[in-house]
Amino acid sequence: MSIILALLIFSVIVIVHELGHFLLAKYNGVTVTEFSVGMGLRLLSREWRGTRYSLKILPFGGSCMMVGEEEESDDEGSFGSKSVWARMAVIAAGPIFNFLLAFLLSVIIVASIGYDDTVIDVTPGYPAAEAGMQDGDQIVRLGGSRTFVYREISLFNSLYQGQTAEVTYRRDGENFTVKLTPVKDESGYYRYGFEKTNVRTKGTLLQTVGYSFAELRYWLKATMESLLKLVQGQVGLNDVSGPVGIVNTIGDTYEESRTDGWYYVILNMIIMSVLLSVNLGVMNLLPIPALDGGRLVFLVIEAVRGRALPQEKESMVHFLGFVLLMGLMLVVLMNDIRQIFL
Repeated sequence: MSIILALLIFSVIVIVHELGHFLLAKYNGVTVTEFSVGMGLRLLSREWRGTRYSLKILPFGGSCMMVGEEEESDDEGSFGSKSVWARMAVIAAGPIFNFLLAFLLSVIIVASIGYDDTVIDVTPGYPAAEAGMQDGDQIVRLGGSRTFVYREISLFNSLYQGQTAEVTYRRDGENFTVKLTPVKDESGYYRYGFEKTNVRTKGTLLQTVGYSFAELRYWLKATMESLLKLVQGQVGLNDVSGPVGIVNTIGDTYEESRTDGWYYVILNMIIMSVLLSVNLGVMNLLPIPALDGGRLVFLVIEAVRGRALPQEKESMVHFLGFVLLMGLMLVVLMNDIRQIFL
């Protein structure tokens, strides 16, 4: 079941990503030779208005193939014949559609189980209480960043254990700012001395939409902060998951939630989908050759120079980037397998 759920989640996320490329390509007059759901050999196929729509044998992923995307072409509808801004829109549409999918799924989550605001309870004897904070205060900024959901506070505390932070809280419509230095509790975990006991609250339609944006913002923030920690060397390989690790996590989540019924299984799978969709969007926007972000870098250079770099040179850079990415994926895959059998 975990494999089936993982395939379903991966497929939806990748298809939405490719759909973004497809729709913007069509809008800008780029000839799309094939839009496929799945990979491998074709099971079903139909050509309509110059594009072949295919259902393929392997039930995961998808693709959007455009004329002139990887090679020189004199065709009027080729990718390279369009303006640099049109090509930027086509390339950026994939990650943007992943963020749109994540937002729509966030609406479902917040409408179903509510949102976790930043109204807190204060623990006596800890820095927050000693600084004058009280039950019912609402944290509006932490560590220089605006906070909308309590998980942003939990994320900050887990990423910056032991660090002094500036906290701005609101009470009776007035803001107050204090500096708190966390102290260790009995388990060795650093705490500022506030927590969230009323976990989720259901709100109005406007609150649901607003906190859905906050939900998306949280996952974007968590992804970017984790990447930063990885680059800084503060996160190791054992903290990174590839496809095998993700399938294992989905399986564990399914097993833990199925005793509560299918409603909670579906909700937890939607939450996993938000996380993975945001991750795919962010990763694809990184300025790495072979990814959408790498292609955007070349288009930005073209916009600045007023002319494109030679196609063969760009293709070579993307090919080398692809080889390196495959090498990295192999390392992550082997580490995933090792973690399962530890």
